[in-house]
Amino acid sequence: MPRGASAKREREYEELKEEFKDEGRYKGREEEVAARIVNKQRRELGETKAAKAKDRAGRSPDRGLAIADYEQLTVPEIAGELDELDRAELRQIRRFEEHHKGRKGVLEAVDRKLKAA
Repeated sequence: MPRGASAKREREYEELKEEFKDEGRYKGREEEVAARIVNKQRRELGETKAAKAKDRAGRSPDRGLAIADYEQLTVPEIAGELDELDRAELRQIRRFEEHHKGRKGVLEAVDRKLKAA
């Protein structure tokens, strides 16, 4: 694990490594695979140095969206937030989703809201 990873990520790494050893998966590569999984989670959730620097510089992709911490939310969480948005904000969410994650469930939920509004 890289230095500076949170205690939570360290714990996840250790748990994955032990799970792989107990199950006999990834023989001799348990540490590498566990580190890759945890590092992918860190990268996706903006916990890396690069992501934090980007956020500090004001270039975080979800900055300025009507839904706070948008990129960390699941499809059901986003769908629950859509009731609070006006048409312009719904279109903004739709554009962002198309260009970034492209989650079908979010796009369908936004389209339903736009038709109803």
